[in-house]
Amino acid sequence: MTDEQLDLLEFNGHIQQVRRAVAVGQSQEAADQLRAALALWRGPVMSGGGGPVVEAAGAVLEERRLGAAEQLFELRLSLGESGELIGDLRTLIAQHPLRESLRGHLILALYRSGRQAEALAEYAKVRELLVEELGIDPSAQLTKLYEDILRASPELAGPAARPVPVAAPPAPPSAEAAAPDARRSEQAGLGSSRFPTLASLHGAPCTLPPGIPDFTGRERELAEVLDACRQDAGEGPRVVAIDGMGGCGKTSLAVRTAYQLAEEYPDGQLYADLRGFTPGEKPQRPAATLSGLLRTLGVAADSIPDDEAGLIGLWRATLAGRRLLFLFDNALDAGQVLPLLPSSTECLVLVTSRARLLDLDGADWISLGVMEPQESRAMLADILGDGRVTREPEAAAELAELCGHLPLALRLAVARLRNRPRWTVRYLVERLEDETRRLDELSAGERSVAATLSLSYKALEPELQGAFCLLGLHPGAEVDVYSAAALLETGVRDAEDMLEDLLDMHLLVQNDPGRYAFHDLVRTYALSLGEGRSGREAREADGRLLGYYTAATEAACTLLFPSRRGMHVDVLDTPYALPPMRREDRTLEWFDRESAGIQTLLARGGHEDSPRLVFALARNASFHLNLRGRFAEFESVSRAGLTASRSMGDSMIICRTLNNLGVARWRLGRFTEAVEAAEEALDWARKAGGLDDEAMCLGLLGLVHYALGNLASSYGYTTEAVRAVQKGDSAGLVQQQAEDLNTLGTVCLALGRHDEAVDAVLRVIEICRGYPSPGVEVTAWTSLALAQIGKGDFEAAHDSVTRSWALSATAMEENLVLALAVSSDVSDRLGDTRRAQEHEERALELISPRTSAQRRSRVDNLLALKHARNGRHEEALRLHGRALDVAEGMGYRVETAHALDGMAAAAEQLALPAAAEYRKRADMLFEAMGVPPEGRRTF
Repeated sequence: MTDEQLDLLEFNGHIQQVRRAVAVGQSQEAADQLRAALALWRGPVMSGGGGPVVEAAGAVLEERRLGAAEQLFELRLSLGESGELIGDLRTLIAQHPLRESLRGHLILALYRSGRQAEALAEYAKVRELLVEELGIDPSAQLTKLYEDILRASPELAGPAARPVPVAAPPAPPSAEAAAPDARRSEQAGLGSSRFPTLASLHGAPCTLPPGIPDFTGRERELAEVLDACRQDAGEGPRVVAIDGMGGCGKTSLAVRTAYQLAEEYPDGQLYADLRGFTPGEKPQRPAATLSGLLRTLGVAADSIPDDEAGLIGLWRATLAGRRLLFLFDNALDAGQVLPLLPSSTECLVLVTSRARLLDLDGADWISLGVMEPQESRAMLADILGDGRVTREPEAAAELAELCGHLPLALRLAVARLRNRPRWTVRYLVERLEDETRRLDELSAGERSVAATLSLSYKALEPELQGAFCLLGLHPGAEVDVYSAAALLETGVRDAEDMLEDLLDMHLLVQNDPGRYAFHDLVRTYALSLGEGRSGREAREADGRLLGYYTAATEAACTLLFPSRRGMHVDVLDTPYALPPMRREDRTLEWFDRESAGIQTLLARGGHEDSPRLVFALARNASFHLNLRGRFAEFESVSRAGLTASRSMGDSMIICRTLNNLGVARWRLGRFTEAVEAAEEALDWARKAGGLDDEAMCLGLLGLVHYALGNLASSYGYTTEAVRAVQKGDSAGLVQQQAEDLNTLGTVCLALGRHDEAVDAVLRVIEICRGYPSPGVEVTAWTSLALAQIGKGDFEAAHDSVTRSWALSATAMEENLVLALAVSSDVSDRLGDTRRAQEHEERALELISPRTSAQRRSRVDNLLALKHARNGRHEEALRLHGRALDVAEGMGYRVETAHALDGMAAAAEQLALPAAAEYRKRADMLFEAMGVPPEGRRTF
């Protein structure tokens, strides 16, 4: 047996005594045993003898000596020593300059000796050395020590305050227990069975960063990650990667996962920041990462190869047979991660990245989005305080929404509130509502949403950077590949590739296939980047979108509204591909999705050079909005179209735009304004000499004067419109005639002229046979049923309203509501109470904020008459009262009169004092409108 082996046995004996002493709290005895153990060392073990195996064994024993020395310094510090340690520590650090634990003991000894400045300087020195040599920052423990010194933390006081806990090295393993580890060491070229393995010399290392104490939410995502981590690894290590946009909490989730799994990986849990997206830092090279990790596992610096291939070989050999967990944070690309992967199937690798690293074969990817609203609320309550959030629940919800439910943004917002205790949540919400300053508000010190997003942006190729900025100008909440191609001046496939690349970098999100969207804060950031672009570039981008949407909506309207009159405006040539417009349902879905963006594009102006495009796009959009019952938006786009039309000076175009504006205002119940628009439109039509346009304006005037209760004027305008149409022979004029005859039928009903009403709507039905227009025909059959009810022919009315049902699938929803109400009335008159009740309930269900005020008041009045007829006078009074509120509020005199008349009848039956007042007001209105008695109780 060699002297070295005898010394090693004695050394092991002292270490066992150290363990026993520490276990019973005898720190002084443990320190004495360590001094005796270290006194056995007289220089490097087996220096200059043997080959690589012996050298590796020597390195292991040297590591063991250093571990004992470090523990002795810990014990001496815990026993109150400080200044007397400094010299010995400096000597040992000179031999092992990268040994962070020794540096920590030196810094603490200097601080406790009253040499705070030297302690801080020592930290700066080791930080500079680590960055220069290994490209890494000091460990979390050393950084915390530095921060505690800056704060003069009481925890740094000597043993009187609190002794430092010391972990003793584990006992050397028995021959039987050591055999498997020894065999693994031999295979790795690290030693033979005569020497202890690395894992037996130290406790399991853990370099995970501290978890967030107020970690909130993410239960679903955490469960998903844990489940993925516990799946069978197959032939390689288990790799689970978390990707997501900057600030979404990837690292926090990964750290929380790692701590929950730590006990399943007893050989250690190691963390490495790969600096893929770190301000002012270059991405970490795999070689530097491997060097740092090997040193953390106790491999001596002089045993670590310089070349990457050698590092990878040593790394994988070192890990052979071990169960370790690795967290590789903030990866830029797969190239940073692949060399770090162990060969062992018993290891787990967690990776976080802003990009989905597609080259990381075999990885399970879990994408992290923004938080759910309830999780955002919980986070605000945890960090800010539940009381403060409870006092301002609506403001708290708005704050979370303005932060886009992004964890980083929420934390920064809370930091602002905590630093400004006088600020209310509402006050911060008001500051954040200004989009131009939102990113500035979401910052605290060096942390900010803008800085986080900037790192992702700077990682893009120049072409993608340009695309990112341009896409920020897109007016829609979502972007499809066709509009993106127009905006980016590229082909559809190229546009899709760029959108997918931005999606992979989590600068875009995707809720539906082929549809891409910005997170609100990312869009704000993209727009802020675009502020440096010239106004000309922005205008050109808008111009491309304007041309694209004009052509696309023209194609959509050609399919959806085939009977509309053509405009022959030469604006539709576009070099960009258009989405397919072959099926009505899908085309209508496309229009629904794009509508908000089209409106934004029209509203933000700056299109003075393209008035024809603006006019055409506004006109196309108005058809869709009218169909969908979105009348306020219909009026808004019509105003944009009118501004463009006036700048063109084309009488016909001005006339038609004014007419559209008049229709929108009529739908909104703004009748006086509608008359003004229609009268001006009529003037322009007569200047242009267009008979069809003149008829269109006359028909609109008939509609609006009916609503105002000017029944004689309405009858005159409508009959004049019908005569004007009869002079033409185009399909467009024929449909106009059908619409005017429908209006004429309605006016006749109000006047109690039921036979004339029947004649008018039968002519409409005849026209629709030759020129199909389902919406117009549905209205005609419904009006016919009303006229037949007025004549007492209920069976015929039932047949007519049933015919309207055959066409109801293509009718506007509010026309369907009226048909349901009429059907309920007819069914009740015929004794079918079940059908009457079902259709009433269905009619009331279909009424929505999009239903025009005229239609709502008319339906309520109709249903109220049915209830009054059955003796349910209180319900009749309620429905008539609701109709009165709506009709009177917009000056709809016809329905106001009918509501008052019905309320008078119901109030009389209920013996209410208000009955006389209701009757008086109703009589005055009917008399002013020229309605005879036979027209008062029918429609």
